[in-house]
Amino acid sequence: MEEIDLKQPEFYINRELSLLEFNRRVLEQAKDERVPLLERVRFLCISSTNLDEFFEVRVAGLKQKAGLGAVESGPDNMSAPEVLKEVNLRAHDLVDEQYRVLNDIMFPLLEQQGIRFIRRDDWNTSQKRWLRRFFNDSLHPVLSPMGLDPAHPFPRILNKSLNFIVALTGKDAFGRNSGLAVISAPRSLPRVIQLPADETDSGPYDFVFLSSVMHAFADVLFHGMKVEGLYQFRVTRNSELFVDEEEIDDLLRAVEGELLTRNYGDLVRLEVAHNCPQELVKFLEDQFVLADTDVYQVNGPVNLNRLAEVCDLVDRPDLKYPSFTPRLPQQLASKDVFKALVKRDVLLHLPFESFLPVIDFLRQAAEDAHVLAIKQTLYRTGPQSAVVDALVAAAHAGKEVTVVIELMARFDEEANVALAARLQRAGAHVVYGVVGYKTHAKMILVVRREGKRLRHYVHLGTGNYHPRTARIYTDYGLMTCNKAIGQDVQKVFNQLTSLGKVAKLNRLLHSPFTMHQAMLDKIEREIVHAGAGGGGRIIVKVNAVIDPQLIQALYRASQVGVEIDLIVRGMCRLRPGIPGVSDNIRVRSVIGRFLEHTRVFYFANGGEEEVYASSADWMERNMFRRVEVCFPIENKTLRERVKQDLAWYLKDNTQAWMLSADGSYALPQMDEGEEPFSAQQALLNELAES
Repeated sequence: MEEIDLKQPEFYINRELSLLEFNRRVLEQAKDERVPLLERVRFLCISSTNLDEFFEVRVAGLKQKAGLGAVESGPDNMSAPEVLKEVNLRAHDLVDEQYRVLNDIMFPLLEQQGIRFIRRDDWNTSQKRWLRRFFNDSLHPVLSPMGLDPAHPFPRILNKSLNFIVALTGKDAFGRNSGLAVISAPRSLPRVIQLPADETDSGPYDFVFLSSVMHAFADVLFHGMKVEGLYQFRVTRNSELFVDEEEIDDLLRAVEGELLTRNYGDLVRLEVAHNCPQELVKFLEDQFVLADTDVYQVNGPVNLNRLAEVCDLVDRPDLKYPSFTPRLPQQLASKDVFKALVKRDVLLHLPFESFLPVIDFLRQAAEDAHVLAIKQTLYRTGPQSAVVDALVAAAHAGKEVTVVIELMARFDEEANVALAARLQRAGAHVVYGVVGYKTHAKMILVVRREGKRLRHYVHLGTGNYHPRTARIYTDYGLMTCNKAIGQDVQKVFNQLTSLGKVAKLNRLLHSPFTMHQAMLDKIEREIVHAGAGGGGRIIVKVNAVIDPQLIQALYRASQVGVEIDLIVRGMCRLRPGIPGVSDNIRVRSVIGRFLEHTRVFYFANGGEEEVYASSADWMERNMFRRVEVCFPIENKTLRERVKQDLAWYLKDNTQAWMLSADGSYALPQMDEGEEPFSAQQALLNELAES
């Protein structure tokens, strides 16, 4: 076989463009008539939120690279300016499509269901009277309009805040010609206002946008002057926190200091109303030192994510996904988690199974007189967390509680600082991970005295200890008292607290030390099996496949006949289906009701099958710049369960987008007579039957 250089740029998809392509797939869910209407609105909102983060992190990073004269953006060999140019083209198309979906699809369908967004021109007398009173009582007192002149320079605008540029005529209070003003809407104000039906002759679900109310009554804010035009705008800023690892001596104080400046990072995007005059658009561009390509003129609210409020305000179960109650594993029905785990391991599959056993595990540990110590990692857990409540209770009960909190969890830094303070007040030992290496592993260790021995009880997960996301993210959690695994978890915790070297682990793979090489070795082993006539089979389910070395290893495996299926929700840089390179690789992205978040690795291993679950994606950051763990599913019954789940995802022909070699995704074409099949629905059906 001819030698092929698997590092060639044409074998890689650009990371940023792959992420935009994922967001397009999310937006497609908003168009899918099989999805309940209010859930389609949520998908539109998710698409908007994802795009915000894309600009705050990815585009901001590209702009920094371009400013520094960076030549390459990874193995695809595109320069940062080249990527930025393509990102701008695709992002503008995506935003145009978002607002087309809003105006041409969502609004008409919602109105048909009695959910209306009433324009100013259509307000009846009662609605206008009520809204004027609402403006005077609830808006006017908290608004601070700022006229612009040499003594009142253009104000600093908060990241992603709602603002209005106002064109004025007439003389101000000091006899000068007025011109422009800016109004910032405090984040405490609702962006969508529900009209009270009994006071306004409205339907039960009639809404008005805050921007419409501002348009209608802004004259009140500029007494003696006339508002000629008022146009909403929003800016997006670089939101990455910068902590100089070589200079800091206190990570907590450094993060707290950076949080104060996050809202005023470098500007990367301007969104402005579609009807804003071009001279005002240009004025805003100049104020923010942005280029034309950084400006997005939109026909609707500048923050689509605010529409998610409506989904919660509208009580129409027929327009939402059917509710369900997560299953509680039969093994844990006795409520004594420790006794249950001594008998056999438990594998939780969220959200189809309940997160409650994890909380019960911690609560029992807090109350159990035989429990000596509890150790846990926290990456994201939410502000009001039953998990943290249990840890606080354990500390108050005199247990040795150690919590490794990752302060640099993006967009959760402030919440994690507050959690750290609460745990410290309770008497827990709190450490902040390792500077330069985010602690992304999901681990709980409970040390319990049983007779003359100490037993280790462990929970290892693929997702965060977050009760809310446990209802909407798919994740696995292994609960076990396996001695070898318990010892491994103890060693990893000791490293995180002492910073000492870890002795060889028995069962776990561990980033940034052994996991990357172990994955390469396991791929190589499948190559050997294939060469010996033993076939070779790999299935990987993750959120992203980015790492070039792992991609090259998969290419090599494909070339010798190893059958490879990748289930990659988000970014994937690998190109499947390239003749002679990736003929035997298939890539699918499942987008459905739940956010696919499990990380699972299956290796056939010549009949000695191995199944691993992990907190890590196949990205360079997970392999080299984070603390991660990868754990085996050794119980045969549980392993077969995971294999069945993977088989269902590979069978999915309704929500699985197939990746082509050119980087585009498409839903599969079903054969004649083929029945539609959804993996997530199959798992829900299994839940209903249990």
